Amino acid sequence: MAAENEIIKTAQAKMTKAEQALERELGNIRAGRANASLLDRIKVDYYGTPTPVNQMASITIPEARVIMVTPYDKSALKNVEQAILMSDLGINPANDGTAIRLVIPQLTEDRRKELAKDVKAEGERAKVAVRNVRRDAMDDLKKGEKANTYTEDQLHDLETQTQKVTDAAIKAVDAIVANKEKEVLSE
Repeated sequence: MAAENEIIKTAQAKMTKAEQALERELGNIRAGRANASLLDRIKVDYYGTPTPVNQMASITIPEARVIMVTPYDKSALKNVEQAILMSDLGINPANDGTAIRLVIPQLTEDRRKELAKDVKAEGERAKVAVRNVRRDAMDDLKKGEKANTYTEDQLHDLETQTQKVTDAAIKAVDAIVANKEKEVLSE
């Protein structure tokens, strides 16, 4: 019975990773509010090495719609500003000589609805990933039953456990999507 439990544990771990991936993706969707994770994917050319902004600068949120980026090395300020300009953020950085301010623009109603659709689409992708993990786990369980590792009754119990894990993961994905949708549509 240890191998079957391992199959379910592995499936659960993969489903958790799908939830975490969804949270990361949704963190990149701007909701008209300042969020430090917007800068996570931006890399700055720092002495010839592409370095993530969050490793070479302090990122703070002094106001609801402002991100303040203060490089630890003041000589890198221009490079950080350039990297933000070249990114797909669509925000013009304001350089005051010691820090960079990014003012997140207010979203229009149409843009909010568009972002809500994007959030739902990301949620569906995460659900598909969870269902694929479930399918793989079920296939592994059926292979074990064919190899006479366990009985048909045990297979049924294991499939039920796998379905419970899947249902919990889908519920978590729905909650993540609902929270992000609420965040995008409010303000």
